[in-house]
Amino acid sequence: MLIRKGILQSLKSVTNIKLGRKAFIDANGMKILYNTSQECLAVRTLDPLVNTSSLIMRKCFPKNRLPLPTIKSSFHFQLPVIPVTGPVAQLYSLPPEVDDVLDESDDNEDADFEAEHEVENEDDLDQNFKRFQSRFFRFYTTHLQNDDIETDINKLRPQQVPGRTIEELKMYEHLFPELVDDFQDYELISKEPKPFVIEGKVRGPIVVPTAGEEASGSSRSVKKGAGVKEKVSPKGEEATEDARGSDRTLPQQLGGQNRAAASAHSFSSDIVKALDRITLQNVPSQVSPGVAAGMRKDCGLPLSVLSCTKACPHVATCGSTLFEGRTGQLGKLCCTGVETEDEEDSESSSSVEQASSVEVPDGPTLHDSDLYIEIVKTTKSVPEYSEVAYPDYFGHIPPPFKEPILERPYGVQRTKIAQDIERLIHQNDILDRVAYDLDNPNYATPEDGDILKFNSKFESGNLRKVIQIRKSEYDLILNSDINSNHYHQWFYFEVSGMRPGIAYRFNIINCEKSNSQFNYGMQPLMYSVQEALNARPWWIRVGTDICYYKNHFSRSSVAAGGQKGKSYYTITFTVSFPHKDDVCYFAYHYPYTYSTLQMHLQKLESAHNPQQIYFRKDVLCETLSGNSCPLVTITAMPESNYYEHICQFRNRPYIFLSARVHPGETNASWVMKGTLEYLMSNSPTAQSLRESYIFKIVPMLNPDGVINGNHRCSLSGEDLNRQWHSPHPDLHPTIYHAKGLLQYLAAVKRSPLVYCDYHGHSRKKNVFMYGCSIKETVWHTHDNAASCDVVEDMGYRTLPKILSHIAPAFCMSSCSFVVEKSKESTARVVVWREIGVQRSYTMESTLCGCDQGRYKGLQIGTRELEEMGAKFCVGLLRLKRLTSTLEYNLPSNMFDFENDLIESSCKVTSPTTYVLDEDEPRFLEEVDYSAESNDELEVELVENTGDYEPSAQEEALSDSEVSRAHMP
Repeated sequence: MLIRKGILQSLKSVTNIKLGRKAFIDANGMKILYNTSQECLAVRTLDPLVNTSSLIMRKCFPKNRLPLPTIKSSFHFQLPVIPVTGPVAQLYSLPPEVDDVLDESDDNEDADFEAEHEVENEDDLDQNFKRFQSRFFRFYTTHLQNDDIETDINKLRPQQVPGRTIEELKMYEHLFPELVDDFQDYELISKEPKPFVIEGKVRGPIVVPTAGEEASGSSRSVKKGAGVKEKVSPKGEEATEDARGSDRTLPQQLGGQNRAAASAHSFSSDIVKALDRITLQNVPSQVSPGVAAGMRKDCGLPLSVLSCTKACPHVATCGSTLFEGRTGQLGKLCCTGVETEDEEDSESSSSVEQASSVEVPDGPTLHDSDLYIEIVKTTKSVPEYSEVAYPDYFGHIPPPFKEPILERPYGVQRTKIAQDIERLIHQNDILDRVAYDLDNPNYATPEDGDILKFNSKFESGNLRKVIQIRKSEYDLILNSDINSNHYHQWFYFEVSGMRPGIAYRFNIINCEKSNSQFNYGMQPLMYSVQEALNARPWWIRVGTDICYYKNHFSRSSVAAGGQKGKSYYTITFTVSFPHKDDVCYFAYHYPYTYSTLQMHLQKLESAHNPQQIYFRKDVLCETLSGNSCPLVTITAMPESNYYEHICQFRNRPYIFLSARVHPGETNASWVMKGTLEYLMSNSPTAQSLRESYIFKIVPMLNPDGVINGNHRCSLSGEDLNRQWHSPHPDLHPTIYHAKGLLQYLAAVKRSPLVYCDYHGHSRKKNVFMYGCSIKETVWHTHDNAASCDVVEDMGYRTLPKILSHIAPAFCMSSCSFVVEKSKESTARVVVWREIGVQRSYTMESTLCGCDQGRYKGLQIGTRELEEMGAKFCVGLLRLKRLTSTLEYNLPSNMFDFENDLIESSCKVTSPTTYVLDEDEPRFLEEVDYSAESNDELEVELVENTGDYEPSAQEEALSDSEVSRAHMP
């Protein structure tokens, strides 16, 4: 073994130079070394030799060109204004003859220098050296990260800046009618309202105090047609009764198996073939939605085919049938509610607290297939989509079983990389046949029965090109965000033409981040149409042999922000389909389209009780492509138009919520759905919450990005969460006007008590928050003297602490309240600094699962995400109780903020924190088989640093030296 190791070390040194790599390949060294290493796989003690061999072969593997004409998106949208500087400006200034896919010379000329710093992660490394190496990287990482901390206390202190004049902000008055409405024409709960007059005179403007200040509410009426208001809360209408008649939790729904309705038969393969996909033209009104969902509208599939006789064992009946005119029912699609559980603290004694267990909203079924189609017809996309994906049309429910985080089998990454190396050694075995191509409008899908068929031409879809490598292996390429040349992470596509019993391998080959939760137990999602028609309409986690690693496809310097020698990364997973000729969908996370949001809002609006709930759905603005950005207002109606009741109504503090600024973070929309459903429910706790606050909600800040399948950007090609400091009204209209709403509230002395922006996190487990604190930021600069001089209200920690007590997915130790320079233009920091909102948060929800609490070891689903949204509402009610000293006494032992802060000073995970606890345990296979020698540095840094919000620079240069300090 020592002789073999010596030979391998010599080869490793020789192949560090370009000439040595060429000589190694010319001498057929790749094939010889590959065959030799494969003979050693059966003996675990020879793993160090296999690992070194893999490193050598990866280093010598020629860099390949990504098989695309350009790395820019397949779709083009002309911007009304071209930015002067930045990546988008560079994109537009790039000459058309420039090859942006591959550099002229892409061989790594720095290999000799990098080889000197190469470190082998082999089992026989000296343990003392490894310990020293770990300490060095922690030291390096900490100091690298601390450079991003804002150390100027004067800059850290919130300074409310109006930004716009009062006259300019008056354009938002029509979006706040609750501040001026006297409710004289409303039918309120009180039957004998007191006249709104005193001593024969009409009472003047109502004074609405807030935060110790007073402001006069405008007494004039809202101008007719002055805004883009869609609808006003209906007056005097009876509430639509829920078909179920009472609250029921999801377990209770699933428990009612004896009452389950009949469902559909298993369909034959020829019928499923006929159910090709949905189009939006010529939907016959007499056709059942179940039929319309699965066929082109010119296919004359008879209605009699869909007779349903099979009982559904999992889904209880409810008021809405999926197959109209049939006996089959799929229950409450897309409306899962939240588990009921009493998680009150030991201090709970008030009636409000006792009623604050999260209940299933008793509203109507939110999924309506016909309504969804009507909404999709008005949704504007750049590719002008004319098809609808089955899952979005049918709807879906969570599966009635738990989905554990997948255990990583030993050697899976090594095996997959060996298969990639075989492409070079056995080139005659490679088919290299195009199976799908978005760049070629004339491309026709092969009719060969042995090739899968793909499609992504529907709302939120993302798949650009597919190449068949072997009979059951496919390389997939994702589309860039529009007006961008990167951000490849979100995927959502259709697959058909499969055969059961075959293990299909899918490789997404143009990922950019240097690590992923796919290496730590996350699985992609799959939705089967056959399963849905058989009364199992749910997304499930699927895939085996999943790993994420650097591949041999080269990233150009244009794509890598000027850096040369970078490579793309591969997500690979293997799937066996249960049905022949099924139609299946794969997604990065549970899809939630813009049309789904509009459908849900319409259903909530049409079913609420106008005597109890004040609900408005306005249009904040129009997006670049002409879609409306909805703005929702929710609170409780005043008991009457008594002066006292109106005053109490207007005096409620505001809560401002937003979500989905990043299109690929679909989990944020599911959390928002849970919040909206809870706020609109008839539970006593929800009513108490509505009576306590006025909610202003922008549930989707980036509609265009969501519609067109972007991962991070809007149509402007920019990350909207980096535009809050100076948003452009033409390029970033949703951010410009959302900030305008907040500026208007600040101008009338009604700044929100809480601002929270819902996000998703791809590199960390659990749900957690980012907040803003001067003292904690200074502490993390290790300037203890300066931090002692800072006097700060610790109330920003109250809400996260509450959530850590009541929300099983929430993890307090993952929260961070440090303010970084790179985040100065995010919503969280701008609202804190410029609007003066102390409790300004980003709430991050994992895309993978949880490693603590009740859901430890489980992948997260829509049920848990919606529960988090509902628990957030309960947390706000407790926040009111804990901060209202006139009504409640704060328990002395409830929140010892200083102790919590000290105890967690080494646990808070942020880019500016010295992290002692590893974010992820080491997986069994520690070697990173990379062609770039300092990838081992990446691995060590990854395992000794916390998670963070990616900065603008890191998003642009995902393989930069900064990004090497964090686990993506």
